[in-house]
Amino acid sequence: MFKIFSLLISLSFILMLFSCHQAVEMHAVTSPDGKSKITFTNTSSGMRYEVHRDLFEIITPSDLSFELIDGSIIGKRVSIIDVEASSSDEEWEQVWGEKRFIQDQHNEIRIKLKNEEDPKIEYHLVARAYNDGVAFRFHFPEQDILSTLQIADEHTHFNISGNPDVWWNDGYLKNIADPYEKIFQNTKVDKIDYANTPITFEWEGKFAAIHEANLTDYSEMKLKPGKSGNDLRSFLAEGPNGIKVERKVPFDTPWRTIQLADNEAGLIENYLILNLNEPNQIEDVSWIQPMKYIGIWWSLHLGIETWMAGDRHGATTENAKRYIDFAAANNIQGVLIEGWNAGWETWLDGDEFNFLDAYDDFDLEEVATYAKSKGVDIIGHHETGDDIPRYENEIREAFELYRKNGIRAIKTGYAGPTRPDQYDKHGQWKVNHYRMVEELAAEYGIMIDAHEPIKDTGLRRTLPNSMTREGVRGMEWNAWSDGNPPSHTVILPFTRGLSGPIDYTPGIFDVLFENSRDEMNEIFSDDEVRKNARVHTTIAKQLALFVTLYSPMQMAADLIENYEQYDDAFQFIRDVPVDWEDTKVINAKIGQYYTVARQERGGKDWFIGSTTNEEERVFDLNMDFLDENITYKATIYRDADDANWETNPTAYTIEEREVKSGDVLEIKLAAGGGAAIAIKAIE
Repeated sequence: MFKIFSLLISLSFILMLFSCHQAVEMHAVTSPDGKSKITFTNTSSGMRYEVHRDLFEIITPSDLSFELIDGSIIGKRVSIIDVEASSSDEEWEQVWGEKRFIQDQHNEIRIKLKNEEDPKIEYHLVARAYNDGVAFRFHFPEQDILSTLQIADEHTHFNISGNPDVWWNDGYLKNIADPYEKIFQNTKVDKIDYANTPITFEWEGKFAAIHEANLTDYSEMKLKPGKSGNDLRSFLAEGPNGIKVERKVPFDTPWRTIQLADNEAGLIENYLILNLNEPNQIEDVSWIQPMKYIGIWWSLHLGIETWMAGDRHGATTENAKRYIDFAAANNIQGVLIEGWNAGWETWLDGDEFNFLDAYDDFDLEEVATYAKSKGVDIIGHHETGDDIPRYENEIREAFELYRKNGIRAIKTGYAGPTRPDQYDKHGQWKVNHYRMVEELAAEYGIMIDAHEPIKDTGLRRTLPNSMTREGVRGMEWNAWSDGNPPSHTVILPFTRGLSGPIDYTPGIFDVLFENSRDEMNEIFSDDEVRKNARVHTTIAKQLALFVTLYSPMQMAADLIENYEQYDDAFQFIRDVPVDWEDTKVINAKIGQYYTVARQERGGKDWFIGSTTNEEERVFDLNMDFLDENITYKATIYRDADDANWETNPTAYTIEEREVKSGDVLEIKLAAGGGAAIAIKAIE
């Protein structure tokens, strides 16, 4: 009976409510399981929508409209031309990912509208309801009276029910170097300022996250406070001459997404964003290979080596070969080399910075040939300084150079304000640049790890060479600032992580910088921040991050000599995969703790990561996700009993035991600590 009711309600219904002799039309679409619902109402002041999870109201009636550059409004008063309903239920396979097979099951309505005030154009409101959330977007069809739309702003409101807890970070400042690289705040909704998405909400027993999917040829959406404390409004990234979006019709806007869940696990095991993107467009994906990597990187942030040539230059031929040798001996597939190309002395000024010419102490061809002989991939590096015209002038030649040398992965960088400065860092023009780079890279057989990127909105489904990205306050902040607090990495999976993979660069074992401190103090003798810098975790938590913070390109970021010092702990990094068959959340509390189990793609083995904030924890982990017919050996890398992120962060214990489905593992996490568990099938 319930299934019949769910089907009927999902097909769209009309309630004719008479007030002041005017009919009000309502149309709703409900998810296949009947739990998620979005309802649209055509009022005298335009279309409004609301969102429910079961009977709980997540978003109260909220307005939808567009402001054009000439001051006219689309959506202030509209008529409904037609309503179409459809449904879909199919399974698709990720090229790589946190879950191999994704179920795309949803119901959809398309409400065809006509703007009743000038301009009297037609547009469609398309909405989908999934079991794990709802989404809507606008379609502007081809029509005689409209060829190009110039949007000054999109006024999509999100009137949040009540005043729930919310996790967010500030996204207001225009064109700064690091708009996403901030510590997340935990407040009530009425304390939000301008915010990046995803932004995550918690009521008692209900969770939601607002974001966007399939951001294509459009400006990024942020949120800003409205007139009331719980009214959030879309805020598009700036464009030149006040035009935030300019598109020829026909076109679709990005999806406005509301991921929904009844617990924290439901947020993580949520594939709404991916389902709203187009299928894979790359026919041959055999060259797209997830990997672990090391690199000439952490030493640069510590300051003991430099990007530019000189006595402390990091990217020398000799040093690169040393890292390649270590990778080949330790089941590490890639080596990142930053600072090999000339121009770093003045790169932020845009002078002499290029992507083709190496410093005299680095031979790209020799290093690439050596890496190939060792079975190791070189990860190239393109730091643009956000000088887009210069990069676009040289990008094809730079990609060709890498292809010629067998380099099939590149880390791009966009540090600094965008040039030319009339363009916002995340406006339409820049969004299109990022897409161009990823599409062109696919032509050259190159995977992209983007730093200072546009946020992920699921493009990795369509272009799976778009592997991972930064867009987060990552590990490097611990090297030259007050660092990231222990709670930071138990917030990220439920906020930034909901958008897609994170290149956080975990795996720092020398968390107190003891092996580098003397050299750092000599170089930065007057820098008190540098003198006090450290990583705010235990070693065991650094291992756990390889599982809890998902990325198909996962960096073991420390200096390789530090891994040699802690060789037994490094075994977990040797063993842990980066591509998964399935993902199961074992326990979670946003900002407090997070435990997740992931199964190796195509294999039987499982890996668990468990992390905590500043509080120590004791967990009983149920192994009911294991195969009932297999016995496993669990190798547990955990905090020692006296470990503590502040006072004893390097103390860890390694234990082994046999486990099977239904067993319970007790683990203790130190304050600021964690545990990493490799569970391997016994043949």
